[in-house]
Amino acid sequence: MTTDPVAGSGDVVAVIVVTYNSAPVVPGLLDSLGPGLDGLRWHLTVADNASADGTADTVRQLMPEARVVETGRNGGYSAGINAAIAAAQPFTAVLVLNPDIRLAPGCGRLLLDLLHRSGDGIVVPLVTMADGSPEHTLRREPTVLRALGDALLGAERAGRFPLLGEVVTDPATYQRESSSDWAVGSALLISGRCWSACAPWDESFFLYSEETDFALRARDAGFPTRLAPAARATHIGGDSRAAPWLWRMLTLNKVRLYRRRHGRLATAAYWAAILLRELSRAALGSPTSRAAATALLRPATLREVPGPPADRPTAIGATA
Repeated sequence: MTTDPVAGSGDVVAVIVVTYNSAPVVPGLLDSLGPGLDGLRWHLTVADNASADGTADTVRQLMPEARVVETGRNGGYSAGINAAIAAAQPFTAVLVLNPDIRLAPGCGRLLLDLLHRSGDGIVVPLVTMADGSPEHTLRREPTVLRALGDALLGAERAGRFPLLGEVVTDPATYQRESSSDWAVGSALLISGRCWSACAPWDESFFLYSEETDFALRARDAGFPTRLAPAARATHIGGDSRAAPWLWRMLTLNKVRLYRRRHGRLATAAYWAAILLRELSRAALGSPTSRAAATALLRPATLREVPGPPADRPTAIGATA
């Protein structure tokens, strides 16, 4: 795991992975770490959220030198990250990875190079899906106008216009070193100073909006999120829209996060814009949007901490 470092002789990267029933996908991640982090000093800590498929044993067999923390419960992504960091060896930077991410050779060095050149903060790679299509991982801060743009135009079309879209879709943005308010949390390199100033991750977000919350708090503290386009990774994960209860959780957490950062009137407008989006999709027959709209119309659900149904514990790594 440790090689002679090329970038920053004092750097030690803590690689953090949260798993839940990830035995089918985690071997591919482990295989990619050596080439992906070539030239860096690094160590791996895996927090396993009570997998029932032998994920923890799989990690131990394939990478005996890794630290495996068995949390004993499926407490969510943030809880897993916090547990892994608490058990990790000393570090100067943290690389948070989903188990369904595959690092391209040299990815880590390129991420760390940009972190050094740009100062403290968060750096993300250029991510593609398993079929080679680009994943638009950069995001703008959620606003009422952007929620309306998503509702009326759809995320991809609205994303062409900074005022109207949360998802950054401009191809040119992904071809240069650029900044964004936050980025999808499947692969994030976080400086040690940023981590110390902004951690822990908020465990009230079981899944979804946890990376938004962390990145926005980091940005507010002077630690921006940047893209390193030469650093590449592949994400083989699925789509949260495939499961109505996952989309319900994502939608509720978006409103909960917005409410934490804004007043009542602004939150009411944001809730209405999100509801409009889900009602319009539900009218077209979307079961995921129907589940989200139903939850939004029940005020008590926004006071809850959304988690998985008891009979459907979620795998970590689903994306929006």
